[in-house]
Amino acid sequence: MFCPKCGAQLPDDATFCMKCGTKIAPSPDQQAGQAAPKPAAPAGPILAPSGATSLKCPSCGAPIAPKFGEMVITCEYCGSGITLNNDGWRSIQKQTMLPIVFTEEQTVAKIHDLMDKGLLHRHLQESSTCEEMSLSMVPYWIVQVSARTSVVVQDVATQTAQTATTAALLGVILGGAMGGGGGRGMGGGRRRLLSKIPSLKLPALGTSFLSLGGLGGAGGPSRVNFYGPRMGGGGANQRTYDMAGNYNFPIVALKALNEYQPKSYQFKLDKRTLFDVSKIPKGTKILNGDVGEEAAKYQAKALVDQLQSEKAHAQYHMIQQLHSQIDVSDAELLHAPIWFARYDHKGSKIVLVVDGYSGDVINSIGL
Repeated sequence: MFCPKCGAQLPDDATFCMKCGTKIAPSPDQQAGQAAPKPAAPAGPILAPSGATSLKCPSCGAPIAPKFGEMVITCEYCGSGITLNNDGWRSIQKQTMLPIVFTEEQTVAKIHDLMDKGLLHRHLQESSTCEEMSLSMVPYWIVQVSARTSVVVQDVATQTAQTATTAALLGVILGGAMGGGGGRGMGGGRRRLLSKIPSLKLPALGTSFLSLGGLGGAGGPSRVNFYGPRMGGGGANQRTYDMAGNYNFPIVALKALNEYQPKSYQFKLDKRTLFDVSKIPKGTKILNGDVGEEAAKYQAKALVDQLQSEKAHAQYHMIQQLHSQIDVSDAELLHAPIWFARYDHKGSKIVLVVDGYSGDVINSIGL
């Protein structure tokens, strides 16, 4: 699908153009699907009630015993996934995985380059003790999120020009009306003259404008201290910008790993495949989860809203208003190979979380 305004290529389910922000109307097929939704069950039949302590795998029939708090379970025999919803245990309709590409040696080399960046970190890895280097297949909910943010900012150029004009005008008036021997205080006529400057806030009567020498003919340089003009509240000096983005936002499905929840990282999903336990090396942990799909969608919406705000503040200054429209759609369960590296450096802990598929660092603590 392509944007009708700028021609950018977009995902088929995009609601906004990520390049120009144009709202994308649904295609005729999508409209037909919305007008006459199919009654297909999206989550499959209920396998067991929510309080069940044992059930059978829907694919191979192997016994599954949910532990307290678990909401996402992968069958250790065939790799099929089940999740706990409000109405009970159901099969996960879309479960994928990323291949393991980076070996332990390659990951250590990546970590070495990261830890030794900069003069202050020179030989940091060599002087640290590695306490853990482990690989696990970690479950993430990949939530499709579309975001459009409207940003109202103050026109800096207009404000700077008005401030400079007022400052120059004030200098001319003070230079002509207050120079050489004319009175010690702020006269009424001079104050009326200054009051004609738009938006200039004058101090109360009896307050000296000058930090040195007074207003009279004491001689020597004087410094004028005054407050700059305040911009009007209308929209004449404001500009509105739109920011749009589409995300495949990852939410870690394990509360114990919330500390390592990605803030802006997104997995490279081009090589993901359907989950196949036979492709995972023996001895590699396949973790279950305790975060359900609906909770993941809610968390993804909040984190994308925060991310859009951070991007806006990084790009624009003097923001007056900021509003984001966040749309959440489908989610899939992805098992990603994650390397956990833990170091001790003179009593300080350093933790790095590395994507075992791309070799990119997802999170680091202590660096």
